[in-house]
Amino acid sequence: MGNVLVTGGAGYIGSHACKALRAAGMTPVTFDNLSTGWRDAVKFGPFVYGDLLDRPVLDTVFEEYSPVAVMHFAALSLVGESMRDPGLYWRNNVSGSLNLIEAAVAAGCRTFVFSSTCATYGEQDNVVLDETAAQQPINAYGASKRAIEDMLRDFEASHGLRHVIFRYFNVAGADPEGEVGEFHRPETHLVPLILDAIDGKRDALTIFGTDYDTPDGTCIRDYVHVGDLVDAHVLGLKWLQEGGESRVFNLGTGTGFSVREVLDESRAVTNRAVPVVEGPRRPGDCTRLVSGSTRAEAELGWHPRRSTMKQMITDAWRWHQTGHYEG
Repeated sequence: MGNVLVTGGAGYIGSHACKALRAAGMTPVTFDNLSTGWRDAVKFGPFVYGDLLDRPVLDTVFEEYSPVAVMHFAALSLVGESMRDPGLYWRNNVSGSLNLIEAAVAAGCRTFVFSSTCATYGEQDNVVLDETAAQQPINAYGASKRAIEDMLRDFEASHGLRHVIFRYFNVAGADPEGEVGEFHRPETHLVPLILDAIDGKRDALTIFGTDYDTPDGTCIRDYVHVGDLVDAHVLGLKWLQEGGESRVFNLGTGTGFSVREVLDESRAVTNRAVPVVEGPRRPGDCTRLVSGSTRAEAELGWHPRRSTMKQMITDAWRWHQTGHYEG
């Protein structure tokens, strides 16, 4: 069924997407500079080392592999870092994506699946966010993703670049078969941070802010299992291949969990205590982000089958105990 160029395919979500693409009969071609990804995570197709800011390398990849589509995950994604150094995010995420889009169009590859984020919605408390909600990001990470969404629309108007944009919420869990999983250095995601604290790999889990306007004072987020997430990306690609129009889809469960609720479930799954310290709020963090993802269910037939908090932590804990990358 052809090659699919997967940028960021050595990263957490990208590597799971490569496995899903392989299972669907396609060949994922991973393009990654390994700044946050891992060579050991590339197991399901060819690997090309390269940076999105290097246009000639991109042109060579398109010429060599003639991909039928692009799945674009590669991005810097740390909210705090984006607040401190917005130029880094505009240069890497936006300029890199422009290179990729122009290279795809030049090569005649006009099917594009983009990994966006709920951070484009910004601070909209006590609202279940659907795809029509106003986009008003409060940090450079979210702003950079919104800019790329706008870029895709412009290139569709000018060059017929058909695309699916996925705005997803917090991703957790790991491949149930243990082939790939979540492993960052440094680690910034809540579930693996909790598991590190449980396992003694860090002194404690820091809760950033306990005075939010929520039932227990901690931030609330919608979590989706990484396996469910990448299933949606395969469905989105098929949607485009079967003639579907360009579309935006939220990916989440519609259920929010506070930081303390995730801690409680982690204790229950692992049967271990979680050392915790309380810290101040972080700049750029929203109080509550919860998805309204009925469009993905209705139009793509997507159903998040593994996205219970118990299942996400169970799969993450299994990976945490057995799976790490060396390079």
